[in-house]
Amino acid sequence: MEPALQTIYDDIIDGKMSEIETDVRAAVEAGHAPRTILDGAMISAMDEVGDLFEAGEYFVPEMLVAANTMKNGLAVLKPHLASSDVQPSARVVIGTVQGDLHDIGKNLVAMMLEGAGFEGHDLGTDVPPEAFAEKVREVQPDLIGLSALLTTTMGKMRATIEALETAGVRDQVGVLVGGAPVTQEFADKIGADGYADDASSAVDRARELLGIKV
Repeated sequence: MEPALQTIYDDIIDGKMSEIETDVRAAVEAGHAPRTILDGAMISAMDEVGDLFEAGEYFVPEMLVAANTMKNGLAVLKPHLASSDVQPSARVVIGTVQGDLHDIGKNLVAMMLEGAGFEGHDLGTDVPPEAFAEKVREVQPDLIGLSALLTTTMGKMRATIEALETAGVRDQVGVLVGGAPVTQEFADKIGADGYADDASSAVDRARELLGIKV
């Protein structure tokens, strides 16, 4: 890996939030293509963070720091990606379902997906089923991610899928669900397309569902 790209990679792995913006600017000014910076340094670093989490070497705090570092670097890189017509790997809408105000897990998944090259649209928390359907009509995403931390709000995942069906957009979008009380069995029962039990696996499942190779 080129030294400038290695520096950005290490910034993300080590959570150097105060340094990555300068390092991304330096890489751009040195002539590195925005796509190369994104794929070769930033996305690969977030994939490594996911692997470290799966291996039990990183935990949620380390993932959050790495994801926020990536986000800072991406803010610098995005204008250059746009000017070079680099397209996101996919578009995703994410939110915590109606009645549930928990957002830490949802936020981490959103950042990890963005770190993997997805274009994210975060609807926040307490999102009514109809709001998900409306956003699908508006931005035509490839995938929506539904989060719930309370057993009492899990039913809103089914209601959201039903709202997509009512709106006539269910066949246009994949549905990925997750959250502490959610299981693969529940995902199958409500007709979701996929289930992820943590932020790292959410990226893997999203890629699998959309056929994105890494």
